[in-house]
Amino acid sequence: MTTEQSVAAPRPTVPISIDSPASPSIEDRTSALTRRGFLRGAAIAGGGLVVAGVAACANGAPSWTFPPGSSPVAASPGSSAAAAASPEASHDHAPSASPLPSGIAVDHDALAAAVVKRFLDGEATKLPAPNVPLQPTLDGGTKVFNLTVDTIQHKIDALSAPIDALGFNGVWTGPLLRVTEGDRVRAIFRNNLDESTGIHFHGQALPNAMDGVPHVTQDPIKPGDSFTYDFVAGPSGSHMYHSHHNATDQVGRGLLGAFIVDPKDPAERYARKYAASQDIVWISNDSLGGFTINGRGFPATYPIVAKLGEKIVIRFMNEGIMMHPWHLHGLHFQVIARDGWPLGSAAFRCDTLGVNPGERYDVLIDCDNPGAWAFHCHILPHAEGHDGMYGMVTALVVKA
Repeated sequence: MTTEQSVAAPRPTVPISIDSPASPSIEDRTSALTRRGFLRGAAIAGGGLVVAGVAACANGAPSWTFPPGSSPVAASPGSSAAAAASPEASHDHAPSASPLPSGIAVDHDALAAAVVKRFLDGEATKLPAPNVPLQPTLDGGTKVFNLTVDTIQHKIDALSAPIDALGFNGVWTGPLLRVTEGDRVRAIFRNNLDESTGIHFHGQALPNAMDGVPHVTQDPIKPGDSFTYDFVAGPSGSHMYHSHHNATDQVGRGLLGAFIVDPKDPAERYARKYAASQDIVWISNDSLGGFTINGRGFPATYPIVAKLGEKIVIRFMNEGIMMHPWHLHGLHFQVIARDGWPLGSAAFRCDTLGVNPGERYDVLIDCDNPGAWAFHCHILPHAEGHDGMYGMVTALVVKA
């Protein structure tokens, strides 16, 4: 196996991270990430994540790390536990962001510190990992993926009650499907819902009959039926698969996943082209459950952990109905691809990148500034309210 071409069969609790063979192991990355060390790094770097009350919570507390077999390296930012369950999203679906009635006193410092403590204590590891790769079977030279379309119960964070959702193979986000440009792909979807559906591979140059739009290119996939999508993967890059039938509701409730097509030329793959040691999928949604990325909300989000000097790639994919401007403190993005297409000499640098619904942007981050850095949507009601941070928030931790 090479890091540029395929992903090994996953351990169930490990979020997707594609490391080069020379990069530190997951255990090496996480062993030194104690809660005090996290706070110390943030203080050295000038803050960005830590609120005043957190240091007090850390005093005298035992150190923490992620449990064996888990990893903080993949981005899984998400939504608040209190977010509404309606498929139609609005800023009002985040009660934390609403103004307090007059005369109501709230200790913001204590609430904000408590939610950060849950993040630092590794709440993400208490839930199933997102973006777990699905290994295809081979039928001659064809890569075959078998998927089901299911009703599921899903938790936005560890303390929230499960919500009624939808998922591919019983999970939201759906399994990560990864192939190489030029591969013949056969994706078989069995509909276990009590309503029709149809699946679209967003960004692919598909034969018309494989485009997945019911009543336009195919009949709807009725409850209990299956449909097979057969096509040659291309173009390469960061793409998605999702429902294209009753889509406001079905995608909003979780019928979405990442479809990554690696370039046929190994020299163009990120691990080789940029010496990127981590390749992180980051799917945003803003309907069921509020403001989520990879189906989770802060504090149930994995910090991205890297060593000083490491280079990482993040693939932003917007499956929601709102634009989200992603902002990273202390570092910047080099934007290297849009909608799967390399930008080449048009690559640009920024620290806030707006990603519209349906868009994908790939960014390279040179982790050259040590510390714990906040990483969040900069539409503030998507990230923080009077009872602290929630929703579209995580952190990039650069360890010296």
